[in-house]
Amino acid sequence: DLGILMAGLRGTNIDDSDFAADGVTMKVVDVEKLENNKFGDALPLYYDPELIAQYWERRPAAVAQRMFQLSTIGGSFITGLISDFVTKSVDKNAVKRAIQLREIVTSLGPAYIKLGQALSIRPDILSPAAMNELQKLCDKVPSFDNGLAFATLEAELGCKWQEVYSELGPEPVAAASLGQVYKGKLKDTGEVVAVKVQRPAVLETVSVDLFVLRKIGVFLKRFPAITTDVVGLLDEWAARFFEELDYNREGENQTKFAESIKVDLPQVVVPKTYAKYTRRKVITSEWLEGEKLSQSNEDDVGDLVNIGVICYLKQLLDTGFFHADPHPGNLIRTPDGRLAILDFGLMTDIDDNIKYGMIEAISHLIHRDYEAIVKDFVTLDFIPEGTDLKPILPVLGRVFDTALEGGGAKNINFQELAADLAQITFDYPFRIPPYFALIIRAIGVLEGIALVGNPDFALVDEAYPYIAKRLLTDDSPRLREALRYMVYGKNKVFDADRMIDLLEALETFRQASQMSMGDPNMPAASPRLALASATAPATAASENATREALQFVLSPDGAFFREFLLDEVVKGIDALSRDNAIRVLTQFGLQDARVPLFFPGLPSMINLSPSMTKDDKETLASTTKLLNFLLRGKRSDNLGDLNANDFTNFASGTSRANQQKAFNEISPFLPAVATQIVPELASRLSSRLAARAIRDVFGAVPA
Repeated sequence: DLGILMAGLRGTNIDDSDFAADGVTMKVVDVEKLENNKFGDALPLYYDPELIAQYWERRPAAVAQRMFQLSTIGGSFITGLISDFVTKSVDKNAVKRAIQLREIVTSLGPAYIKLGQALSIRPDILSPAAMNELQKLCDKVPSFDNGLAFATLEAELGCKWQEVYSELGPEPVAAASLGQVYKGKLKDTGEVVAVKVQRPAVLETVSVDLFVLRKIGVFLKRFPAITTDVVGLLDEWAARFFEELDYNREGENQTKFAESIKVDLPQVVVPKTYAKYTRRKVITSEWLEGEKLSQSNEDDVGDLVNIGVICYLKQLLDTGFFHADPHPGNLIRTPDGRLAILDFGLMTDIDDNIKYGMIEAISHLIHRDYEAIVKDFVTLDFIPEGTDLKPILPVLGRVFDTALEGGGAKNINFQELAADLAQITFDYPFRIPPYFALIIRAIGVLEGIALVGNPDFALVDEAYPYIAKRLLTDDSPRLREALRYMVYGKNKVFDADRMIDLLEALETFRQASQMSMGDPNMPAASPRLALASATAPATAASENATREALQFVLSPDGAFFREFLLDEVVKGIDALSRDNAIRVLTQFGLQDARVPLFFPGLPSMINLSPSMTKDDKETLASTTKLLNFLLRGKRSDNLGDLNANDFTNFASGTSRANQQKAFNEISPFLPAVATQIVPELASRLSSRLAARAIRDVFGAVPA
């Protein structure tokens, strides 16, 4: 069952055909028999079950016609489904019904095709085997008559199509359940475009099918044995489906998505929407040449997969505007080596609670704080509110211990971890929420493409630079707290290695983003794109004289990071000064010397040599390691690796040209260093030294 479930979640059986199978037909409502004008009403353009019911209750003949179509095509399926609910055999017969539905659903029309596809990633509703069967559905159906298509196009645009397009068709290049696509050319600009026209009678067919299905759902409520809220699930899905029928919304989604990624991911292409020539039933978009990423043999496929991973992470953790149809046919490699994403009819909004909860869970995972992770899973909707978490904690602990044993969080195998989490759903009140099923599908599609060319592809390793970037640069209180936890952990102990891990990952992300912009001397039509692997040396792609990490720490973006960084530097300077004092006194044999103190109530003698605790030594080592990293690019806690040139040059070399380049790189930050960082550092250091002096003196007073 687990294997079948994960195959279903990953989309292993997705039918990616470009054309309909032989003999496929699709029955729709006969619009001419609806007598639309007789009652002076119209169907709502948004999902409203009451208005839809009022419309169809006035047209019993049309409803009877549709029910006859449904009964002749799917009568045995509907009868069997009702029987399963009544006899409590839903789970037992799930696979049988899924096979039946898959075999007849294309003929039933768009509502049933889309419903089947939606259920194929709902492990909280269907059994694994049923999900697996429904993934074999194909949305490709025979094209409809070109005359009807052009009539719809002209009715929507309000003019002859020749007034808008100098070329169009003559045959569609693709046909699906909701519409078909023509290749054309705009008359006013000469730009090549894709023109999608909605299939006639889609709204009528979809709404009458929902009317019938809802009636069945209401009827099933009479049976106490049926605990599933069929009507509620149907209404939730139908509201989103109605949005997909509006091509204006799809165009808006396309534009919004492109805007949300253009800064960080210029190597991802989204077709431009021509709003002037887009209507509810027609959308005109930029035509993109290319081949399916899954079918490309080019050398840069692995890089494009990495870009795709970052793109979906950005949707999940940043914008919250998630492409809800991750499908091999929607990922295209363009001739200039960029990744194009298509089809924005169906999007999912991920709220801040989920976005931040995911990053918090990653922070807790890195520190193996499994008690916190279990609570995170409640936030993330894996575990229902009010569930007793004690039985689940040891199970999740074993799952994550196994995942982390291969080298820490960056080396986690995402699909194996997802499979282990899915396994828990069989035995505990633990579920895979719909949004996470979409994530598994998207990552599964990308990982499947990547593993063909790179068997060592590691998703989390590729994703870590983006996660680090989010942690280090986001100013939301929850992510700032997650950053603090990442560096200090549950025991609130500063971890220089984890801080350096984050800074190195940030460097990798920034350098990869700069590379993705392309060489400015190259033609704009052929940018050089590469999102470097997170495992590559951070300095390999950079020609900076100073580390990106150092520039970040000094920049406005690094303001919050500096807050606790300054605390550690102050502790380090304090420890270093006392360490040096001890070294000097030891050289003169004065390490045990005591000096008189002439103050009433205080001891007469105190130690001349300052004390160095274990914590002081660890702080000194951590601070030294961090400075070695920022100034020399080394992970070393040896003070001997630092020298005066490091502090004056901020560079790995000592040439005058390199010193000048280093100065130019950090010069924008020097005013802030002079007016903010240095005074703050001096203030904190003087406060700490004063406090320590008081503790050293008064701490020697006998109780």
